[in-house]
Amino acid sequence: MEYYKQLGLTKEPFSSTPDPEFFYHSREHQEALYRLEIAIRMRRGLSVVLGAVGTGKTTLSRILLQQFEPDTDKFVFRMILDPNFQSEFEFIKAIMEVFEVRSIPNSTIECKNALQNHLYKISLIEERNPVLILDEGQMLTPTFMEVLRNLLNYETNKQKLLQVVIFAQPEFLIKLKKKPNFNDRVALGYSINPLNEEETGELIRFRLARAGANSRELFTDEAIEQIYHVTNGSPRKIINMCHESLITMIRSDQEVIDGPMVRGIIKQKEKWNALV
Repeated sequence: MEYYKQLGLTKEPFSSTPDPEFFYHSREHQEALYRLEIAIRMRRGLSVVLGAVGTGKTTLSRILLQQFEPDTDKFVFRMILDPNFQSEFEFIKAIMEVFEVRSIPNSTIECKNALQNHLYKISLIEERNPVLILDEGQMLTPTFMEVLRNLLNYETNKQKLLQVVIFAQPEFLIKLKKKPNFNDRVALGYSINPLNEEETGELIRFRLARAGANSRELFTDEAIEQIYHVTNGSPRKIINMCHESLITMIRSDQEVIDGPMVRGIIKQKEKWNALV
């Protein structure tokens, strides 16, 4: 039996999958979404959102797509989850495939021309705005960044033919600084910081409420404080700690997760980390 059903919950509250329904909108996440939507609707070109591992970038990209669902007749969103390709040709080919270019030439130059023509068709003939979302942007090589720069140059006198949104870890900044001609094209740059202690508690209560906990308090204030300090406000780490805490609570036959219980879990994790 799933553990959450033993708690009277209807869903798993601390799943590690990027489910938009369980995504807690912190002030910074909400601001990032607001700025991204404006940049895309105004066809600003290139947007870059940075955040450390586990800060919710992938889920944020899913929510961004949801926000534009009522406007599918005006926008064409496509996504590449991991831009880890072996060559420039493979990268361009992947972009063409997600935008459903029917025939893919055998040379890089021909691919660029075909892609430009396809984007022209979507943007000017179909009157829709093509948007390419790239997750794990820190994997982009200088060559791939140059490909994107060239794509961003595709424009008419009135509008760009392609919008690009990159979600990346902070180390992508180093690559940006080494490519000033690419960095100059960043119309929106935004960095997501970890949650503070208040937001950590809000995230925990939000996900429990989504799972059907209603007003039941499963975490004491001391437990939340301990979770915040050990995770440094990283949403992914908070979720993992909460999952472990609920399992421990059930196995210990307790009604609530308190500070001593969380400290015990932290000690167990420290022992494991010392072994690996």
